[in-house]
Amino acid sequence: MTAVVYREPGLLAKCVTTLDVISGGRAWLGIGAAWNEAEARGLGLPFPPTAERFERLEEALQICLQMWTEDESPYAGRHYQLERTLSSPQPLSRPHPPILIGGGGERKTLRLVAQYGQACNLFAGPELERKLDVLRGHCEAVGRDYDEIEKTVMLPLDPGPDGENVGALLDQLRGLAALGISHVHGRVPHVCEITPLTLLGEHVIPVAAGF
Repeated sequence: MTAVVYREPGLLAKCVTTLDVISGGRAWLGIGAAWNEAEARGLGLPFPPTAERFERLEEALQICLQMWTEDESPYAGRHYQLERTLSSPQPLSRPHPPILIGGGGERKTLRLVAQYGQACNLFAGPELERKLDVLRGHCEAVGRDYDEIEKTVMLPLDPGPDGENVGALLDQLRGLAALGISHVHGRVPHVCEITPLTLLGEHVIPVAAGF
């Protein structure tokens, strides 16, 4: 997942294209409007106001989608101007690398998911079900099939030092699957000790695969 203010959209499209080609068509574009102002300031990157970041996000999505076609015509947006949207070679993925849009903003982010995304990334919190209902509404408004969009969430993956959290974690994953969540991304505590990965691999992943 990258933030729209971290790379110019034309360069970002080329980066994802290159990754898609060298990976044999397995690249995704994960992008959001950015939230970590301290990180941006620390790296000397621009961090415009919220409204502008969302404008830039939509323009970046439009630029990437145009560059992943044979259309090399100029792009003239409010924030980005490209004289020639050339991307050669084209991605191997068809019709283009899938786009995952991160964030749960109900008025803007989820609308962009409905209009441009193949997947969304949300937090696995108490508001998740309502966020999915909002996304469904945006899909209806733009004529998009809600079921076409892959739903993913962020969730801590902590089996516990001796596996004592495995049952609770499986209960969470079962509930998420019931809501239509297909993938969970999460931080694994103490992953350098390998044991948590062993616990997840032996006691969580095989069971969750059947949800």
